[in-house]
Amino acid sequence: MKLLLALCMVSLFCTGGSLADDIRDAVFAGRFYPSNQSDLLKNIDSLTSLAKNSQVKIPSGKYLKALILPHAGYPCSGLTAAHASLVLSEKQFKKVILLGPDHRVGFTNGAISDVTAYRTPLGIINLHNDAAKLRNRSELFHANKASDLSEHSLEVLLPFLQYYLKEFKILPIVISRGNIGGLTREIDMFRDQNTLVVVSSDLSHFLQYTEAVEKDKKTIQMILNLDADNLLKGYNCTCGKVPILILVSLARQYGWQPVLLHYSNSGDTCGGHNKVVGYAAIAFYGDKFMENKKNTAHRFTDKQGQALVKLARHTLMKKLNKKIDPVESRALEEALQKDCFQEHFGTFVTLKINGQLRGCIGNISADESVKEGVRHNAVSAAFRDPRFSPLKAEELEHVDIEVSILTPPEPIEYRDGYDLVSKLRVNVDGVIIRKGFANATFLPQVWKQVPKPEEFLGHLCLKAGMSADAWRNDKLEVKIYQVQYFDEEK
Repeated sequence: MKLLLALCMVSLFCTGGSLADDIRDAVFAGRFYPSNQSDLLKNIDSLTSLAKNSQVKIPSGKYLKALILPHAGYPCSGLTAAHASLVLSEKQFKKVILLGPDHRVGFTNGAISDVTAYRTPLGIINLHNDAAKLRNRSELFHANKASDLSEHSLEVLLPFLQYYLKEFKILPIVISRGNIGGLTREIDMFRDQNTLVVVSSDLSHFLQYTEAVEKDKKTIQMILNLDADNLLKGYNCTCGKVPILILVSLARQYGWQPVLLHYSNSGDTCGGHNKVVGYAAIAFYGDKFMENKKNTAHRFTDKQGQALVKLARHTLMKKLNKKIDPVESRALEEALQKDCFQEHFGTFVTLKINGQLRGCIGNISADESVKEGVRHNAVSAAFRDPRFSPLKAEELEHVDIEVSILTPPEPIEYRDGYDLVSKLRVNVDGVIIRKGFANATFLPQVWKQVPKPEEFLGHLCLKAGMSADAWRNDKLEVKIYQVQYFDEEK
């Protein structure tokens, strides 16, 4: 029975709760955690006292942005979940965006309850007004009562949050397979400085103890490295893969620093060593002031981003005398009339064929509107990139287009090459280097091909016409920026 509490996958639907017209009652109270309020408070208090014995180094001068916590039964994952007590305090956040995986229903993208509140044995938690706004604003989100009645990943964490935060409202989202980039951008629109993002997820499932520990160690390291690519490819590494990938995407955009608070598995807490489930508590820290500055360039929705990608394609089709559906053309022109497309940001357009670069040109300075920048840079990437011959008409149907929108570049002060390397954020920062008339830039996407800072800087120096080790020996002018980028949906 104890092992069943540890499982992230529960095959039976629970029938102990109900979904009223406006309140979602606790469905898993009495199964994953105590249904009696007094017993539940004693349970969490005991787990919290044990967790307080742990010592974790928290980054100084940083602000808590997000948490990953496990969602199994409290006898199994409760100790690890209680390590949230090391970083949470009463009234620390007014809103919690709670993301958990879909285990039982099966749907696309995100499900947001259309109730007004959730109830646990510790009381009522009201939904934030943003829950309805997000559900109504984006086609990526919908209400799903079947999920409300059968999904445990959100509910199991609520008593811990009630115990530590006391007063807050929730934006609860159950995530299934779907558009990770689009989900991330839409969710990001509803964050502010008073918002905590909490991802509910266990790690590996049903492995032998030593195998599970080794696998979980690798998964945790991927998260700490913000290594979305390998995490995406991983098998049986975490049941909340998509929610975690959304969080990793946010962390890469804003430079959040992950910190491991605790790791355990069911073999440590409530069962044998033959088939165990892994649990981790991970906190993410960021800079409050810098994020406020970055938010100005991270506010294009997925729909708006796709309009820019389509603008780039239509521009190339016109240039190559390709026929464009007039209805589609008029719809695009109408969409591009919105004020956001008239604002000035640096933009890049990248063209690829079969995953290989076919052209990439952009402007770092915000000299023209986003709309005009994308139009001009699409033409330049196709026909004026000196590394490639001009794009041919027959190639266009094989081209994948990516549009990047840049934040204003900011200079980095550094003592030497080693200090410079320590200040660059892998998968987050685009980098500009300059010395005299020599200059070059790499978008943050380049980190995927060159993940080591030393090699990244070496290739960037070569691109600028300098020696590969110029970053070590010469004092370069260095600036960084971040991007919001959109891949073409086909």
